[in-house]
Amino acid sequence: MTPAEIEKAVEAGMPQAIEDLTKLVSIPSIAFPGHPEAPVHEAAAAVADLLRSVGLPHVELIPVEGSFPAVYATAPAPPGAPTVLLYAHYDVQPSGDLALWRTPPFEPTLIGDAMYGRGAADDKGGLIAHIAALRVFQGSFPVGLKVIIEGQEEYAGERLEALVESDPELVRADAMVIGDVGNPKVGDPALTTMLRGMAAFTVEVRSLGDAVHSGSFGGAAPDALSALMRMLTAMHDDNGDVRVPGLGRGTFPGESSSEKEFRATAGVLDGVSLVGSGSIADRVWASYAITVTGLDVPSVSGAINAVQAVARARVTIRIPPSGDSATALKDVTAFLEEVAPWGVQVSFADVVTGSGFRAAEGGSARAAIEKAMEQAFGRPPREVGQGGSIPLVAKLATLHPQAEILLYGVEDEDASIHAPNERVVLDELRRIITAEALFLATYTHP
Repeated sequence: MTPAEIEKAVEAGMPQAIEDLTKLVSIPSIAFPGHPEAPVHEAAAAVADLLRSVGLPHVELIPVEGSFPAVYATAPAPPGAPTVLLYAHYDVQPSGDLALWRTPPFEPTLIGDAMYGRGAADDKGGLIAHIAALRVFQGSFPVGLKVIIEGQEEYAGERLEALVESDPELVRADAMVIGDVGNPKVGDPALTTMLRGMAAFTVEVRSLGDAVHSGSFGGAAPDALSALMRMLTAMHDDNGDVRVPGLGRGTFPGESSSEKEFRATAGVLDGVSLVGSGSIADRVWASYAITVTGLDVPSVSGAINAVQAVARARVTIRIPPSGDSATALKDVTAFLEEVAPWGVQVSFADVVTGSGFRAAEGGSARAAIEKAMEQAFGRPPREVGQGGSIPLVAKLATLHPQAEILLYGVEDEDASIHAPNERVVLDELRRIITAEALFLATYTHP
């Protein structure tokens, strides 16, 4: 197919792509504990049907220990052609506070040129980009294909890592496309070449056998919540930079957004300062970041006059590609033990780690996707980083170091992934579908 024929086929296929995305977003496939499992399995079956519908001759659901099945599909390579692995995930984040949504999260709604709904961008939009790009070829694929669609990335992606580590041939390919990222802005094409790693843990502080009356004991009894707050705030200096020994600041070699753009995208309130030092790219792509993502303490509405005996926090560390997640975890937990006041008892549990990633320069796959994105968007892509983590990417790079790993997708910084009112811009979806189809048509062996 010529590039013009591919673009025409993508345009003609957009109504089907939107219909497919609508059906997927309607399924509340939240793979978090405490949520119904049936919709997650329903989504897996729907994805398998979509892969069959585009002509992939082998489609199966592969069990993942302690998790939901991965949907896997293959097509053999034509003689002399390379093989491409396509990745996405069908599970989604919980909807959160429904009062903050302008439209119901699992009733996909078209408003202007965007579809709103949980997972519309992350990552069912990315999944549909793969499906629609493959549909262009009507079963006669120009490259060999392996497609793996994960079922629990948002909660426990490391379980798919264990699967591919146990069977590396499952994902062996010349190029690997990770469709779970996006562009800084709509219409601004980008390839993600840097991912931070991550570590997360729960810290528990105990100071008393049981909570005691604040009137009778407050002022002498050690408060576990106060101790925990002192420990958590000690991890940053007054400027907001991480002050844990061993966790230095890094630099990103490429272009960075301005502080004004970042404030607008993040919704920083007027008069509130940003934190940290260096460019925005340095801070969110190339440096360590520590965030307290949850607290187990009495709620304000249920508070009683008591000195707390126990308090817990969930802490997440984002780690630059040059760092090591296990080392960073050790540094942070040791620091918290060191700064714990009053001899309180400190323990750690529910530890998760994942490595970062930095893409190699050059390569025929990189050249092919850059050309394809320039044609689809009308401008060449730029390099960006991602502050979030995709631990599977580092595992793939370790298992198959010869493979070129390409990260791009339908998301943008205003897509509100993991937040209320998530949306995908349909024209952005079309451009990514076009770029991927052009890439598959033009990619050849190194």
